Amino acid sequence: MRRLLLVAAIATAVALAATAGAAFSQDAKMSFFVTSVGSGKGADLGGLKGADAHCASLAEAAGVTGKTWHAYLSSSTQDARDRIGKGPWFNAKGEKIADDVASLHGSANGITKKTALDEKGEVVNGRVDTPNRHDMLTGSKPDGTRIADQTCGDWTMSGGEGAAMMGHHDRTGLDDSAAAKSWNSSHARAAAAARRRSRVPAATACSTASPWSEPGGLIALLHGSVNGAVEACAAAPLSPSPWSW
Repeated sequence: MRRLLLVAAIATAVALAATAGAAFSQDAKMSFFVTSVGSGKGADLGGLKGADAHCASLAEAAGVTGKTWHAYLSSSTQDARDRIGKGPWFNAKGEKIADDVASLHGSANGITKKTALDEKGEVVNGRVDTPNRHDMLTGSKPDGTRIADQTCGDWTMSGGEGAAMMGHHDRTGLDDSAAAKSWNSSHARAAAAARRRSRVPAATACSTASPWSEPGGLIALLHGSVNGAVEACAAAPLSPSPWSW
């Protein structure tokens, strides 16, 4: 099965779990995380508002409050890069992900398997792990702008229709191409193409069940806080993903 990835902008909060000491000490800075759990409904996140709310609830459960989180998702009318605030963004351990929107979408950002942590400060499984959870839902091009027909109906579909662009939080794919290593725009698959390629039961990018990998996640970035500070946070595996590379 595959998962969905949601990036939340400075508007949401990140929380950490059992490792309270280290996680909470980074509370002031954490503004980026990958969701640790999914919605359970594939790419049906309840639209952008539902995705943002999912990121916020995970952050609050982890102990981070008073911040606004946005999922790194584009829709047919909005670009992910315009939803996430100005930066800078830091993970749960205080490691810098990017200074601003331009550097986040540039070659020098700090997104790797070791830094794209979930809201608890834990590493998210990648392509070499079992299960594989590196697929992140984004619906975006490498520059963070939208791909209107690859957003699973603006994140409201979970059945056999639609398609979604996804990235790889671990920057690893089938080869060394730029697409395979892209954190936000690696590949998109639709039901018919997936069946022809894999010869397995039908499954789409929007479905909750997938024959390839575990559910994908969301990347969340902090969009703002009660005191006006700008931060970023990325969310982890969200819901099952039907195609993983």
